[in-house]
Amino acid sequence: MIKKKYLNISEVSKILEIEEHKIRYWDSKDPKTNKYRVEGISTKSKAGTRYFNRENIRKLQKLKNILYDGENQNYSIKLADKILNSNSKKDIHQDQKKLNVLQLDNSKKIDQILNKMRLLLKNN
Repeated sequence: MIKKKYLNISEVSKILEIEEHKIRYWDSKDPKTNKYRVEGISTKSKAGTRYFNRENIRKLQKLKNILYDGENQNYSIKLADKILNSNSKKDIHQDQKKLNVLQLDNSKKIDQILNKMRLLLKNN
């Protein structure tokens, strides 16, 4: 599949079918924490050019699989980074439980808002 030791971002983008801007975002530093959003995605030259070896490409493929199922986004980048870097299935399971609870809370809030809107419309 890959004959060269390092590929540039456009080559990786085509191989993995990920837009270049998404790869750049995942490989950038979060301005709030000044830490990489996902560690170990690329190897950078002194000039800052991103290059990708086989391990980087495997990690990007895993990240894509975690973040996207078809066209749907499954997780936040922070949770995906935890999943990628976690060796424990227990940690992943706990994070998924937390995410499910947050989604339920949001669903309840949306239902409350909708009910209030229905009451307001009914009264007008």
